[in-house]
Amino acid sequence: MDTTTLITLLKEGNTRAAARLITIVENNIKDSEMIIKSIYKDTGKAYILGITGAPGAGKSTFISTLTKKFVNQGKKVGIICVDPTSPLTGGALLGDRIRMKDNFSLENVFIRSMANRGQLGGLARATEDVIKILDVYGCDIIIVETVGVGQSEIDIFRSAHTVIVLLVPGTGDDIQAIKAGLMEITDIFAVNKMDLPGADRKVADIIQMLELNTNFRYESDNPNARNFKLQEWVPEIIKVNSITGKNFVELSNIIQKHEHFLRKNGVFHSYMINRIKAETMQILKHKIVKKIEGLLNSNKFIEDHESQVLDKSLDPYSMADLIIKMVGLDQKK
Repeated sequence: MDTTTLITLLKEGNTRAAARLITIVENNIKDSEMIIKSIYKDTGKAYILGITGAPGAGKSTFISTLTKKFVNQGKKVGIICVDPTSPLTGGALLGDRIRMKDNFSLENVFIRSMANRGQLGGLARATEDVIKILDVYGCDIIIVETVGVGQSEIDIFRSAHTVIVLLVPGTGDDIQAIKAGLMEITDIFAVNKMDLPGADRKVADIIQMLELNTNFRYESDNPNARNFKLQEWVPEIIKVNSITGKNFVELSNIIQKHEHFLRKNGVFHSYMINRIKAETMQILKHKIVKKIEGLLNSNKFIEDHESQVLDKSLDPYSMADLIIKMVGLDQKK
């Protein structure tokens, strides 16, 4: 089946077409460019949730429970699980779809595991394109779960409207990860496994980190959700139990509250502008790097400059300047 036919079927909500197109954009940058150009006008309807956290935080169970809540609300949900890459096959190593098997029987749920292929920040190169495909496929909510490595998760900020960081009691690494950069991109902190000892202590640790970074007025009328009132959004904290589903209704309300905040305060428009800039920069970097790699790998380039590099008559900065000139990036207005 050709790509044009797949795109037509995608717009009709065909699941197989969505899966085939996702495979294409994962493996072929040229074909993905054509696909996105063909469907871009139909994107922008889905709300994107980014979910991250350290390994063992229970992200898959958390997402499974949250997905059921959305489906019960009549939502169509797409789930993208960005996993570490298998050194043998290049595929997704952890296979979150296995851990989310309870969702296979649910209608209106599409689950896809993706390999991060060594990308920093926990997001595969093709994640943005996959988000667009699921958007056109008809998903109301798209959940992106990133590799749980902690300190390099901030790339999710560029893709998600609402970012949820999942923490668990009894660990200190989570707070260290927050210090490293998650504080700037987190909209909701969810303390999972709230029945374990140390859940309240974990909440207190997060509040302490917020106090160090933000001046806010604190309200504690709800023992399960801590609300910070400011003109700008300050991360909210909620304790949940992914197995029993406790407090997931409250969590859903907080997500809706954040969406309302984004739209009411004009932040949504600013977010979209920033996302467009970031995505364009990502595409430019990819294309420029590919072009430069082709130049460096050409025999003529090696023959012309190998001796200069070896005898130290050409240093790395001068080499970089030379390459910039050769690809035409030094042109001035």
